[in-house]
Amino acid sequence: MTVERAVRLLAGVIVLASLALAYFVSPYWYILTAFVGLNLFQSGITNWCPAMNIFRALGLKD
Repeated sequence: MTVERAVRLLAGVIVLASLALAYFVSPYWYILTAFVGLNLFQSGITNWCPAMNIFRALGLKD
């Protein structure tokens, strides 16, 4: 698995989890969904994401 695929997978899991939590627990979980969206937007502009550094440190390929 590459770093880019791992970042997309992580973002998808977090978005789905936060949507489920917002539906079943509290609407405040939508804030996490917005954070992930903003981070993806920032990553698209700057080509840098904190999760990329973590996945590289774990040994994933670019």
